Amino acid sequence: MITMTSEPINPDALRGQLFDPTAGAYCSFEGWVRNHNEGHEVERLEYEAYEPVAISEGEAILAEARERFGDVRAFCVHRTGMLEIGDCAVWVGVSSPHRDEAFSACRFIIDALKVRLPIWKKEHYTDGDSGWVNCERCAAHA
Repeated sequence: MITMTSEPINPDALRGQLFDPTAGAYCSFEGWVRNHNEGHEVERLEYEAYEPVAISEGEAILAEARERFGDVRAFCVHRTGMLEIGDCAVWVGVSSPHRDEAFSACRFIIDALKVRLPIWKKEHYTDGDSGWVNCERCAAHA
C-alpha cells in the first residue's frame, strides 16, 4: 500500500503495520529534508503530487516488487506540502522471510518511486530564491 499525506510521517508506527510472524527480516528507507543541495543552502522543501496517478503507479511498483522478490510485504508514504529541515519526506518499509529480499525490494521500491511517481519538489533557499528540482528527469521518463 502507498499513501500520500500532508501530515508528519511516523516511521515507528508504520513499521508495526508490516509485522508478520512469517517474516524474519525488515528493512526501511527514510528520506529526510537536508539543508543543502548542489551548492545551495536549503531552508525548506515543498512537494506537490498528482495524487491519483501517484497512488496507482505506486501500487504498480509495489506489485512489481512482490513479483520480483517473492513473499514481501511493503508499505510507503510520501509527504506533500511544506517540509522543514529534518522532516521525513518519504518512507518505505518491507518485511519478508529473508533479509536479501527485504533489502532488494526496499531499494527497488524507492528507486522506482523517485523516477515514476508524479511528485515534484521545490527547494526554498536561504537567500530567498527557490527552484523546482529534477523536473527534466520526470519529463524524460514520461
